[in-house]
Amino acid sequence: MLLKKSLESICLFLFILFADKCYATDLNLKAPQCILTSLNDAKTIELKQFEGKVVYVDFWASWCGPCATSFPFMNNLSRDLKAQGLEVIGVNLDENLEESKQFLEQQPANFIIASDPEQQCAKQFGLKAMPSSYLIDRKGLVRHVHIGFRPAEALEFRALAEKLLAEPIDNSK
Repeated sequence: MLLKKSLESICLFLFILFADKCYATDLNLKAPQCILTSLNDAKTIELKQFEGKVVYVDFWASWCGPCATSFPFMNNLSRDLKAQGLEVIGVNLDENLEESKQFLEQQPANFIIASDPEQQCAKQFGLKAMPSSYLIDRKGLVRHVHIGFRPAEALEFRALAEKLLAEPIDNSK
């Protein structure tokens, strides 16, 4: 009887602990509808405004070494695939925006840079590490997640983006 009560208590604890943890890192769920601020002009950016496009969302910070390595890749991705419908969004998590601006002087971005200093969007995505990248399809579903950045894996992630871009567009809305 004591063992049964203990197991029930453990199960209840685990349920409560994980019941609200349905994050976008779970594939094929709707991406969170984050509201961000453009780092360049302080305009509001909402992820839902990109529905109908394939979106590559990358969370980064100025202190993150692999993040610096990923910027040339994201610049190339944006340059090569934007005309096909890809939107690259770098979401900065620095609390001090001056640090992010200094970073961008060293690693210029040719894609959208948004800030999330309160890390609300990062929390909605269930961010576990930096950098973390999310590929969102034209319907707004998270289709691929990648944690970290290694150049050898970047080509595979690019291929996944190209595959999403090649999927037929559903105009039945």
